[in-house]
Amino acid sequence: MLSVLVVDDQVLIRAGLAALIRAAPGLTVAGEAASGEEAVKLALTTRPDVILMDIRMAGMDGIAATEQILTDVTAPQPKVLILTTFDLDEYVYNALRAGAAGFLLKDTPPERVLAAIHTVARGDTLLSPAATKLLVEAFANPSPRPAPQNLTSREAEVLHLVGRTMSNHQIADHLHISEATVKTHLNRLMAKLGVSSRAQAVALAYDYGLVTPRCNPRPGPE
Repeated sequence: MLSVLVVDDQVLIRAGLAALIRAAPGLTVAGEAASGEEAVKLALTTRPDVILMDIRMAGMDGIAATEQILTDVTAPQPKVLILTTFDLDEYVYNALRAGAAGFLLKDTPPERVLAAIHTVARGDTLLSPAATKLLVEAFANPSPRPAPQNLTSREAEVLHLVGRTMSNHQIADHLHISEATVKTHLNRLMAKLGVSSRAQAVALAYDYGLVTPRCNPRPGPE
């Protein structure tokens, strides 16, 4: 049974998400929080598997709460899934860099919300690769910093492909290696970079210039 902490300062959205989770098999609501401060407290006391985190809240916002939770909560850490209207605000990009597992649009259909919860709980990220790519490209560091020298050439190549939002299966096909080998390279490079999520690895791929933003697009209606 996966436990989910729901964080949103709008009571109707929060109540709707909680009701959706309670009605779904295999899921339970760990708690409901109306602010970032409350989310931090509940994350420490309830130890949820997944947190649905609103990003824009009065007081402590979602990104600050995400940073605090992932700093304070010891392993196993919850997977933070950011809830956003996705207008390409920089908060979402910073939340991914802070370790959030990914993000959901607030108009995401209920069945996809439930699927997303299970996806991040398994350790997967980047629920919408195309949209995430647009967001990261919009806010990527225009002055790349050198990639760490402790990465092997294969690890750097895998990081580059992760930065292009390719799945492990796609990377395996591209490099003509097994998915298990991709996972091994990915785990090693993440350990060397000191990151805990694929989303953070994507952000670093842009920071290191392994993936170059081509433009600053804004997404149309989804």
